[in-house]
Amino acid sequence: MAFFVKTEIIKKKYLINNDLKRKIINEHIDWIKKLKKEGINIKSGFLVDELNRPGDGGLLIIEINNYKNALKIIKNDPMIKNNLVEWKLNEWVDSNK
Repeated sequence: MAFFVKTEIIKKKYLINNDLKRKIINEHIDWIKKLKKEGINIKSGFLVDELNRPGDGGLLIIEINNYKNALKIIKNDPMIKNNLVEWKLNEWVDSNK
């Protein structure tokens, strides 16, 4: 199995629309919980600065067999489906292997 990392930044136009942003983030959290119940090893969270202020984006890590399957799952993320974030998906390669 391989690890894939989705990095994301919330689009500026959504930063001021807290109600919509919160609604989509809650859908995202429910989506993560559903995937975990299905047995998928996935972690998701947001980034904070040295003062614990959010706003620098988020990070999702998923363990799955290949990029194609990771992308298929990630494209169902409510944050992507609702066009809330700019995002990128990469495979993480352990440099110690």
